[in-house]
Amino acid sequence: MKQRTKFSMFAIGAVSALVLAGCAAAETETSSGGSLAEYDLTGISIAVGSKDFDEQLILGEMLVAAFEAAGATVDNKVDLGGTNVARAALESGEIDIYMEYNGTGWAVHLGLPDPSFDPAELTAGVKERDLAENQIVWVGMSQFINTYGFTSSPERTEANGGPFTLTTMMEYVKANSDAIVCMEAEFPSREDGLILTENHTGIELPDNQQLILDTGIIYTETAANNCDFGEVYTTDGRIPALGLTLVEDPGVNLLYNVSGTMGADKYNEAPEAFDAIIEAILAPLDNTRMAELNGFVSADGRPAADVAKEYLVSEGLID
Repeated sequence: MKQRTKFSMFAIGAVSALVLAGCAAAETETSSGGSLAEYDLTGISIAVGSKDFDEQLILGEMLVAAFEAAGATVDNKVDLGGTNVARAALESGEIDIYMEYNGTGWAVHLGLPDPSFDPAELTAGVKERDLAENQIVWVGMSQFINTYGFTSSPERTEANGGPFTLTTMMEYVKANSDAIVCMEAEFPSREDGLILTENHTGIELPDNQQLILDTGIIYTETAANNCDFGEVYTTDGRIPALGLTLVEDPGVNLLYNVSGTMGADKYNEAPEAFDAIIEAILAPLDNTRMAELNGFVSADGRPAADVAKEYLVSEGLID
């Protein structure tokens, strides 16, 4: 698929912000104490990874701080790259754990059709199959659901008389040959990506109306009306911060509750402790709380490691 790539000063700023965030994380003190200290991971070494967007950075840093508080020796490899990069790192043993989404596990990693729209049922299905086929254990499950979506700017939404639906969005793009939908590099080719919207609406998005941008740039460029519509993560704090409006989705996009994913050998070194720690991290995180934490990073520019630790402290999990 031929795709156009757009560069702007936003991209330079985004890269700089990631570099600064990485440096800040590297200088952060080791976590200790709190209720997680009762789970003894002394003598266990664990490499923690994540994907490369804000929510994943926060969740990865939560794992780093939590495991340190429980006495583990932690190798922080947060911010590895996209979905395929993070999964490959787990399968190769480069990392021992990262947070993954049940919809991604089902459709992308296992390549299965027709996922359940019941979160617990979907997670249970992924957990059973991934362990049997790949010796990967899924641990815990979040309340919050972060799914793919599309947004439009305040001006475009107002001109439309209110929020677009997936159908009216695609009809608008079809009727306006200069309209652009901005997306991440993976989204047009993912089994759980653009194809779901195309199948639902019966309208295919032409290559020349697709613009591939870095994740963070999509939000600002959509708000600036340089993208008619932007593909986003629905719990991202930049949506309310920039006044973007989500395109209404009748249930086309898959569910994405998050779980820890670990190699079975590492998990079996301390299964009860890993279960308890990951469940303690995820239990308070509903959609509102996760979007708030995401906003601290994406909208306010704070380091993910600081946001993660403050959350764990606020829940009494670390001191």
